[in-house]
Amino acid sequence: MSFVEPLVMRHNGVRLEPLALSHEDGLRAAAADGELWTLRITSVPEPENTRKYIEDALRMRADGNRFAFAVVDEATSTVLGTTSYHDILPAVKRVEIGYTWYRQSVQRTHVNTTAKLLMMGHAFDTLGCHVVGWRTDNFNFASQRAIERLGAQKDGVIRGHALRRDGTIRDTVMYSMRAGEWPEAKAQLLYLLERRAHAQ
Repeated sequence: MSFVEPLVMRHNGVRLEPLALSHEDGLRAAAADGELWTLRITSVPEPENTRKYIEDALRMRADGNRFAFAVVDEATSTVLGTTSYHDILPAVKRVEIGYTWYRQSVQRTHVNTTAKLLMMGHAFDTLGCHVVGWRTDNFNFASQRAIERLGAQKDGVIRGHALRRDGTIRDTVMYSMRAGEWPEAKAQLLYLLERRAHAQ
């Protein structure tokens, strides 16, 4: 039995479902919205590599260290992007959330906040995680701001940690949230979503 079992989560018009090969066309279209693969600080696949991207995610799922979701618009079934649990450590009840990207047209909307609310809630309330972590490129300032808005705390920077797609070496900024911090973070995320809904 895997630590993260297949499940579908939904809230606020957003559905998270296990990433599958059937999402290939939708994921390719999502990446094309903004040509996201041209950004050096992300891991968005080029159109011709979308199937391999999904196959790699499924292989990592089989190995027990990553569980990828397709993020889908509930009303239209349009694939909006993807996000994952990764670096899954059942022994210490820790997961990280990452491999996250969305079509450009839904960035800075309710989608990411909703998806993270679902994933954090499942991690803390169902899986019983003690810690949820995030990591991002030191030059991905938008990602850092998004993680901080979730209520995560910055743990530090691992220097010379990973290769970017262009072959340069990146520093990685690490964040985390402990289980005791989740109730306040959850209340804040629900407040932000409610305020956004009323503003529209």
